[in-house]
Amino acid sequence: MRAARTLAVTATAFAAVALAAPLSAATSGPSNVSVNPYDVHAGSTITITAKGCGHGGTVTSNAFPETNLSVNSNGLSSAIARVYNNATPGNYNLAVKCSDNSRVVTHPFRVLAGRGAQGGLGGSLAPSSTEMAVGGSLVAAAALGGGVFVLRRRRMTGAGV
Repeated sequence: MRAARTLAVTATAFAAVALAAPLSAATSGPSNVSVNPYDVHAGSTITITAKGCGHGGTVTSNAFPETNLSVNSNGLSSAIARVYNNATPGNYNLAVKCSDNSRVVTHPFRVLAGRGAQGGLGGSLAPSSTEMAVGGSLVAAAALGGGVFVLRRRRMTGAGV
């Protein structure tokens, strides 16, 4: 009788493990995918994090080149991708795929319209000697031209009197 109970308990335990194995395989893979920032400008970087990719993986999108996921000490996988400079503003999706699983999870993000001009040096450099010579010659030419104009007008005014 004891052997029959032991055998029944053992068979039930094996059946439970056998039934749970496909479920655990089905739930492994990328999960809790997040994107930071959600709204990004063309040419900027975006950080993607995911759980469940213990051996790394890849992130793909048509807004940036394929990027590899790296695993940190907390078990989170992350990647930093640079959005193409010429990415058209609009909504995009990215796809996360673990290297040890064929499951793919997608997540949306948005590329914003242009950023505007980036500032230059802003006068932090003094003009070179060539720039000073060109500027000085332009001032001299303007003074000479103004003097000639005044002299010609003076003669015309004096001739009519």
